Amino acid sequence: MMTTIEQTNKNRYFLYIMIVMKFGGSSVANAERIKHVASIIKAYKEKRPAVVLSAMGDTTDHLLEAADLAVTGKVDVAGVAKLHEDTAKELGINIDTIESLLNELKTLLTGISMLKEISKRSRDYLVSFGERMSVRMMAAYLKSEGIEAKFYDAWDVGFVSDSNYMSAELLDEVWDNIPKYLTEYKEGRDNAIPIVTGFIAKDKNGIITTLGRGGSDLTATMIGAAMKAEEVQTWKDVDGILTTDPRVVKEAKPVPEVTYEEAQELAMFGSQVLHPRSMLPVRKSGTPVRVKNSYNITSPGTLIVEKHAEKVPPVCAITSVKHVQLFDIVSTRMLGAAGFLAHIFNQFLKWSVSIDVISTSEVSVSCTVNTKKDLSGLVEDLARVADVKLRTGKAIVTVICDVAHSSAILASGFAALADEGINVQMISQGASKVNISVLVNEDECDKAVTILHKAYFD
Repeated sequence: MMTTIEQTNKNRYFLYIMIVMKFGGSSVANAERIKHVASIIKAYKEKRPAVVLSAMGDTTDHLLEAADLAVTGKVDVAGVAKLHEDTAKELGINIDTIESLLNELKTLLTGISMLKEISKRSRDYLVSFGERMSVRMMAAYLKSEGIEAKFYDAWDVGFVSDSNYMSAELLDEVWDNIPKYLTEYKEGRDNAIPIVTGFIAKDKNGIITTLGRGGSDLTATMIGAAMKAEEVQTWKDVDGILTTDPRVVKEAKPVPEVTYEEAQELAMFGSQVLHPRSMLPVRKSGTPVRVKNSYNITSPGTLIVEKHAEKVPPVCAITSVKHVQLFDIVSTRMLGAAGFLAHIFNQFLKWSVSIDVISTSEVSVSCTVNTKKDLSGLVEDLARVADVKLRTGKAIVTVICDVAHSSAILASGFAALADEGINVQMISQGASKVNISVLVNEDECDKAVTILHKAYFD
């Protein structure tokens, strides 16, 4: 029989459980989706969720279009206003807070139309309206359904960043700030579910910033890490991370568990998982992340952790990136390896072009890039010390695996590709020891993924 002290400790343990739930723009794109997300939040109410939301649907794109129009002298917020007003009406909620933000948005666009230009700082202010309206609508709808909830702009729970507008980085003080605002909720002294804006923060001067790519994921993982949450859940439209893109291989199946490192590699090479930078807070704290399906909430999804709990699978997943360009660079001067490689990398740095995968020898380099930038200047600079060939129409296929078994993995994969007449043009094993990448022609990419999936998983 459980003693009073044991029961008290048990209750305290459950009382202090907390999870973080993040929903992207497609999950809250309209009234029907908002109602569905609200039902998911309600289902997890006992775990004391903190909820992070993106802007509704394509609102961010529409705000940027409104800015472009304002630069030409025309102010138009009708499209953004109609979406939010119609949604609020369908949800049956009061929209006073939304109307206030829409008036503020119109004032900002009027200023842009008078200046005929928009700065990075103004752009961040502009796109923040999407998330700010989204959380207000969700909180209002939850309250209308009898669920205590309160909206927060991210800076209201301690999100402070640098002033690198459009791609700001959070300051270290965020780790201490967030618990100051959310501990009362976690410990049960405040029962209003926090609905927090993703993607945005404020700098030390109180100016709104945006966190760049993966910003909403970063908001969620930062809250989860700082609050020592049980787990961070990111909700999508598939049953977690799959063995490959189901649009390419319909037999793709969910992966029960991956490591932080494997998830980062998947994201770097095309898989729509969490952005790599958003993994940094949870890696530091050891907080698990779970990728869940908003259309199938009973599915366990995929758990992202520091280390596999059981035996490491030889191959975890396969992903790919198309529209890749290949540089073949061979030295034309008697440069040592250090001097040659230093010059090559300096040119890529000069032109702000990131390399995806690379293979080198003492006087030659093959590397891939995935960019829409004009590369003619880079080619010209490289050509001063090397023969340069730039080839287009390539694709990277990446196998996330345990490279302790790399010989067997390569043998079976290459044999399967050879049998189907697909030639591998380059191979690279990442320093992380969890991926092997190969380069193929873009028009053979999906076929290569299908062949490898069959070889490894069937």
